[in-house]
Amino acid sequence: MSEDGHSDELQYHVNGEIVPAAEATVSVRDRGFMYGDGAFETMRAYGGSIFAWEAHADRLAETCSILGVDHGLDRSELKARIDKTLAANNLSEAYVKLSVTRGVQPGKLTPDPVVDPTVVVYVSPLDRGGREGSSVWDGPATIQTVKTKRIPDQAVPARAKTHNYLNGILARLELRVSDADEALMLDTNGNVAEGATSNLFFVDDRALKTPSLDGPILPGITRQTVIELAESEGIPVETGRYRPDDIRSADEVFVTNSTWELRPVDRVDGIAIDPETDGPGPVTKLLSALFDDRIEREYYGDESASKSDAR
Repeated sequence: MSEDGHSDELQYHVNGEIVPAAEATVSVRDRGFMYGDGAFETMRAYGGSIFAWEAHADRLAETCSILGVDHGLDRSELKARIDKTLAANNLSEAYVKLSVTRGVQPGKLTPDPVVDPTVVVYVSPLDRGGREGSSVWDGPATIQTVKTKRIPDQAVPARAKTHNYLNGILARLELRVSDADEALMLDTNGNVAEGATSNLFFVDDRALKTPSLDGPILPGITRQTVIELAESEGIPVETGRYRPDDIRSADEVFVTNSTWELRPVDRVDGIAIDPETDGPGPVTKLLSALFDDRIEREYYGDESASKSDAR
């Protein structure tokens, strides 16, 4: 046992059993390995509870529906497996990944209708979140527009969060020749889509803007939370189609995902965002504080964390 109370070797949940990480394996014939034929969700645990679990469960169910994977497990059973994995590792603050594949089937591309799924829960410790916590990132992000385009919805639905992440991997590989932290991906028409692993927001003309879900955009859980927080503060929120120049000339830019939460961006394609501002802009600061306050209230029981604290 380590000094912080965590197990020296992490334990994962594989097909109904808690096993040491070194023994957590799946078959080489699993369709998730062979074809990327599986769904997953990445989540954040605060104070032992999964942030926005119902929203994550809804998105996982939609992905499985798109893939035609009837895994036969209800969300309460999936949640129980996550809770058991956190408890086995004595973790209350964690990165959590839940994967569901079509399982082992004969080696052919066409899937069999009967599914014996492979279900895996993977966890990794994180620091405390909320107002008293610390960010997983060291500073503002730099983002770089890449040549790799986001796959059109007509080819692979963007709302399906599948094991086949090659599109994002190719985008991230382009960053090897730069010092950027995240790839800014465009759709095939040259409109801004999203980051390789994040949703994009920017502030311009006193409005918070983000690419519309009408494009090839994953409907991020943190993305939706930020929109709700902004609307609760009376901040105008616009969704639409934007060009890279709109982002480069914005007053503020930030990216979101479950692990980063809200991460400010200080440079886009080598161009400084509002160089006269020292640190994140006012809207980014406000929304980050409101997000932290929500975490404090809902996961750490701090009723004093109110909207007025974030102003």
